[in-house]
Parts: sequence; structure tokens; C-alpha cells
Amino acid sequence: MPEKKITVMIQARTGSSRLPGKVLTEIENRSMIWHVINRVKKIKSVQQIALITTTEKSDQVLLDIAENEGIVGFTGNTKDVLNRHYQCAQKILADPIIRITSDCPVIDPYLVEEMLQFFLKNDFDYVSNIHPATYPDGLDAEIFSFQTLEKTALNAKLNSEREHVTPYIEKHPELFKIYNFENNSDLSQIRLTVDQKEDLELIQKIYAMFSPKNDFGYKDIIKILSKHPELLKINSKYKRNEGYFKSLKEDNL
Repeated sequence: MPEKKITVMIQARTGSSRLPGKVLTEIENRSMIWHVINRVKKIKSVQQIALITTTEKSDQVLLDIAENEGIVGFTGNTKDVLNRHYQCAQKILADPIIRITSDCPVIDPYLVEEMLQFFLKNDFDYVSNIHPATYPDGLDAEIFSFQTLEKTALNAKLNSEREHVTPYIEKHPELFKIYNFENNSDLSQIRLTVDQKEDLELIQKIYAMFSPKNDFGYKDIIKILSKHPELLKINSKYKRNEGYFKSLKEDNL
């Protein structure tokens, strides 16, 4: 039988409603998605990386980027992101799966490796660092087995569960063994994701401060932010997980 591979799946599309084309915006002369891919490449134990996008014509550019970066490119349903992950995982024998979103240009490969080792050494179906979050927004990682993904894909019904991939798991602790990977101190109020133009402005400033080095970890960022607390005001008005809460409202329409 073909061997299963530890796989990172990076979820990406160009059609963002709040910041259109954000994955292609430039940070230190490279696209944001390039930074995400190249940070993920530094996760030591990962055996393959897939960039999963939609069948929309505008997302063809992401398949070109995947090819240039020597990673898997995969397209699937625009709205049913859960099915997109499931179809891709089946095709490329991904197990376990590390889910990363493309709006995390400072994703920390060392933190993700630590979480992966924990997952591999323990008997959990799903390990994440977001339920509840104690790391800065933008360091989100979720790790789960193919079996967990399959069970979720076959049973999740609500739009919010299919658009955001893992809410069904979180809602059913009786079906899955779930573990939350926590930080020593709660840094969840720090926003290092990119969803608004102010988010991008902050990330560009952070990268510029480290330039030309671009493999800094989140602890390095925290040190800079503690010396320059004014930077945190740039995007402090935005709340975490706005997209998911919007989907929850739509479930009830």
C-alpha cells in the first residue's frame, strides 16, 4: 500500500471580501502566500505541502505559485472548504493533516513542529491551539488524522461547519479526542493575522524590522512588540474570527 504522508494543507483563495487579493499582496518584495509556504517548509517533520484553492479562474495564479514552489496544487469547491480538504487528502494520502490558512504570514514553524510531535506521540484525533486561543491570532494550527477529517466531511451539515472545516469536531467532543495546545501566558489579544489593510500594515512593519532575516519566530515578534507597543494599536480595533461568526449568523437565516 502507498505510504501516508504528514501533510500541511494551506487553504488559500484570491477572492477575500474584506481585503481582496490579500494572499498576493507584497511583504518585503514577496507575496504573502510565498511567505506562508516558505515558513511551512521549515516545519521539520512535514513530508508534503498542498496549497488548496478553488476552481475559480482568478485562483489559477495560486496553482502556478504552488508549481513554482515545488508543492502540490489542488482545486475544489469554492464554498465547501471541508470537502476540498477531504478530496485533497484522499488524493495525496495525507495523514495526519496540519491545517494552516493563507492569512498567517508569520506562522511559526517551530511551534507547529512542537504541536505535531505532541500529536504523533499521543492518542488524540484533533490537536489545535485555538480552543481557546492563547497564542496570537495568526499562529493558528490544527492537526488531525485522515479518519477524523473523513468522519467530519461525511457528517457535518451546517454551512459554517463546511466553510470553516473543523467546527463540527469542536462541537462533538463525544465523537473525537480533542486537545488544546496552550501557551504559558495568554497572548490571544495580539493580532498577527491579515484580514484588513491595517493588519497588512502591521505585518509589513514587522517584516521590515527583521529584514533581511525572514525566519523569525513568534517569540521574536513578541520581543519587538514589547519594545514598540504602539505597533499594536495599528489593528487593535478588529476582533478575532469575524469570518466564522458571520457564517454562524448565516446558519440561522
